[in-house]
Order: sequence, then structure tokens, then C-alpha cells
Amino acid sequence: MANLQIKGIEDNFYSQIKELAASENRSISQQIIYLIKEYLTKEKYIKKTKAPAQVLLELSGSWLDSRDEDDIISDIKTHRKNSHKLSNGF
Repeated sequence: MANLQIKGIEDNFYSQIKELAASENRSISQQIIYLIKEYLTKEKYIKKTKAPAQVLLELSGSWLDSRDEDDIISDIKTHRKNSHKLSNGF
């Protein structure tokens, strides 16, 4: 089993780790190993998970149409249906 020595930890950061380890009934070494394992597990999951923007981009595709823009806009406008639901107000 390998050993790891960490140098240059700020005192307040070390105190936080020490308090966390005590609250979870672990030694400081056990707590550091636990935190590293937890981080690495989450990191693997995060890398596998796609960002919402990526999912949206994959769902959307190119719109292929042989008509020009004016014809498409005209077609959309002619097929719109006016709603009379709010003609008398709320």
C-alpha cells in the first residue's frame, strides 16, 4: 500500500478536515481517502453525464427544406389558427 504525504495545507483547511473526520468517526487519513474516492466517483459520473445544452443540441437537427425563407414564412402564417379564447378577456 502506498503512502502519501501532503505538505503546505493551510491551518484552517486542516482544521476543517479534522473536524469533518471527527464528526464521521474517521481518522484524518481515512477522511482524506474517503474524500478523494468520493470526488473520483463523482468525476467519472459527471464526465459520463451530458450537459443539458448538449442534450438539446443532439435532439435538435437541421431543417432541410427546398423552399426559400419567404415561402416557408408564408406557409407558416397561412396555417396559423387564431384563438378566440381570450377575446373576452380573462
